[in-house]
Amino acid sequence: MPRAYGITTLADLTVRIPRRRQWWKFVPGLGAASALVIEAFVAAWPALTEKARALIVAGRQSPIVPRESISRPNEVDGSEDTVRAPAATCTLDATNDYQAVQTWLALHESPATQRAYRKEAERLILWAIVERRRTLSALTTEDAIAYRAFLRHPSPHSRWVGPVRPRMSPDWRPFNGSLSARSVGHALSIIGALFRWLIEQRYVLANPFAGVKVRDATGSNVLDTSHAFSEGEWALVRTIADGLEWSYGWSAAAAQRLRFLLDFGYATGLRASKLVGAALGHVETDPRGDYWLRVTGKGKKRALVALPPLAWDALARYLAERGLPVTQLHWRPETPVIGSLEADSAGAAGTSISSVRLWMVMRRFFLLAAKAIEADHASLAEKLRQASPHWMRHTHATHALGRGAELTTVRDNLRHASVSTTSIYLHSDEVKRSRQIGEAFSGRK
Repeated sequence: MPRAYGITTLADLTVRIPRRRQWWKFVPGLGAASALVIEAFVAAWPALTEKARALIVAGRQSPIVPRESISRPNEVDGSEDTVRAPAATCTLDATNDYQAVQTWLALHESPATQRAYRKEAERLILWAIVERRRTLSALTTEDAIAYRAFLRHPSPHSRWVGPVRPRMSPDWRPFNGSLSARSVGHALSIIGALFRWLIEQRYVLANPFAGVKVRDATGSNVLDTSHAFSEGEWALVRTIADGLEWSYGWSAAAAQRLRFLLDFGYATGLRASKLVGAALGHVETDPRGDYWLRVTGKGKKRALVALPPLAWDALARYLAERGLPVTQLHWRPETPVIGSLEADSAGAAGTSISSVRLWMVMRRFFLLAAKAIEADHASLAEKLRQASPHWMRHTHATHALGRGAELTTVRDNLRHASVSTTSIYLHSDEVKRSRQIGEAFSGRK
């Protein structure tokens, strides 16, 4: 099993440990106790890690490696670029592109924002070096146009695209597939913000991405409402989850957590990052006895997300299954809403799962469900093969509006900036139009 996660040798293991907090959570079958034993062994042989790192770097077949593993001679780090702004006028202490980007990332305190911005900066730096043989600060407008096309279809595919893998795995790739127009537009907006900041700090003279737009990246097609399940489809998916233990061999704890993820994620419409970041201390009860989950959005703006009976009942049931108190009075505020199986079994309920782990758990279930129903429900099976955790958010909005919830209510619960974004989930007009035209032309008399 470790081989599937990029651990094929002792060298892989010794490099993985210092690179990622709770590294063991990505290796099924390896718990916290066993990880401590391994970490103690590695700590007892400090020279082993450095030798292992040398072996890993020497053994890599792909030129694509994570940002922190890039070998940075001066010709690719921007320190010797003649196209940069004069160093005497720069407000940064940075002497190369990597240091400048790191300073820009440090400006953003939100972990989710840092991850998103780091991903886009890393992709651009790697592409500039590997495909254009240029540094970040030497990119031209022609390069920016080429990068826009590259984002739509990263190629060569084998070099740039691959399944989700830990960053130190030899199989790690920057992309999981081609990007939609919206995702390309989002990536370019982040890169544009980076270059505008670099200009303000007088690190570079111009923004090569200025004016590089993406058609259909904004407007009525911002949200793909096909990424939602119908009422009947969701009921079937949820029924499959009820039989994970006896029909598909899942452990009781894994099946219970999956069912909680489905019910809680569907009932609240939370983004994946908010799901994994939620703790029991974030749950509030108002004077009317209604339950809410406190979340923090962009700019540290706080908001409340309603916890309807489906979400509250799912939480109470899941806490009982984890052996935790159900009543709020006895909760430990730091306990994560979504628990780690290994931590729960070891009695350390204060450990949560990562967004990557959540994605992997949900994808495993969606693919299993697709295989189970493909003979009788081919179209739903195809949707499940494409589904991600974010589909629960789309499904939540579609079903809430379809059942009569007001547009502004759903907007506020999803924390959309504009009601026009939420209105994309409205299908009542189409349903009514289809029914009435169908009645008018019901068939030949």
